[in-house]
Amino acid sequence: MIRKIIHIDMDAFYASVEQRDNPELRGMPVAVGWDKERSVVCAASYEARKYGVRSAMPSVTARKKCPDLIFVKPHFEVYQKVSKQIRQIFLEYTDLVEPLSLDEAYLDVTENKKNIASATLIASEIKDKIKEVTGLTASAGVSYNKFLAKIASDYQKPNGLFVIKPENAVKFIEDLEIEKFHGIGKVTAQKMHKLGIHKGQDLKKIAENEMVNLFGKHGAYYYGVANGIDERAVIAHRERKSLGTEYTFDKDLTKKFEVIAELYKIEKHLMEMIEKYHYFGKTLTLKVKYADFKQHTRSKTLNIDINNFQILHSVTRDLLKSISFNDNNQKIRLLGLSISNFNCFHAKNEQLVLLL
Repeated sequence: MIRKIIHIDMDAFYASVEQRDNPELRGMPVAVGWDKERSVVCAASYEARKYGVRSAMPSVTARKKCPDLIFVKPHFEVYQKVSKQIRQIFLEYTDLVEPLSLDEAYLDVTENKKNIASATLIASEIKDKIKEVTGLTASAGVSYNKFLAKIASDYQKPNGLFVIKPENAVKFIEDLEIEKFHGIGKVTAQKMHKLGIHKGQDLKKIAENEMVNLFGKHGAYYYGVANGIDERAVIAHRERKSLGTEYTFDKDLTKKFEVIAELYKIEKHLMEMIEKYHYFGKTLTLKVKYADFKQHTRSKTLNIDINNFQILHSVTRDLLKSISFNDNNQKIRLLGLSISNFNCFHAKNEQLVLLL
């Protein structure tokens, strides 16, 4: 049976919510984030994107690209509420919903609750309902696998609906630029260009064993999607692998006492999250990013759960001993802690089971 997969992606989600709730922002270049030297843009409206402003871009760079850019602080509780409304719409059609984030998800509608034969019709109905319920627009991609559905949803943004039928897939993939392949990042794309691979038709010429030799474990995936093959199923529930928190500082940390003080705050925050959601694990990981953006991580695994602050603080202190502070004039711009290797999973809120 040929599967019917839909990928729904909200259009500039955070920024669109802010423009919806603040009429004075409509039609204006908006960036969700903080206008600070060390901050980054969480999301950008389409008006801001015309100037080259993108998510994850340093706020300073965004301001240079668009001097009239309006920064709005994030309201994550609102985004989560809207995301739940959208999720309920998905569940009217199928229980096979795989969220990728608050603003996008895969749906398998091969068999659906409304017995609608056309996945395109379902995607159109979902888009209309999202607009009716939330006042926001979404883009949808429809195809027979996740790879093509994901690409299709981005093809006619914003408020787009694009379908890649099985009979058109081979030609579509052959003409697709490597940079637009989902799963091929900037570094890999550059490597492919050096090898003379610029489009899907170039990638398709490489044998699977050679692809694996060139790109390691990802090679088999590249070979498959270049030939229109992606057998990944839509997974309705995915257990969280880790729980963590991190902080980027306005000014680099240069003294050990500064690091200890800031890390203590992060420890307290992480412990609050662990206790709130009952994510007790055995492995703690310390993440350190220096001013030159080099990143180091250190992990320690216990034979018991890290279920109280005394244990967490003790393990953090041990991990901290392996981190350099002033060696080679190192300055620290980010610290983070995460817990993993969960033993007993007792999430209070089913929403947290999903990888959002």
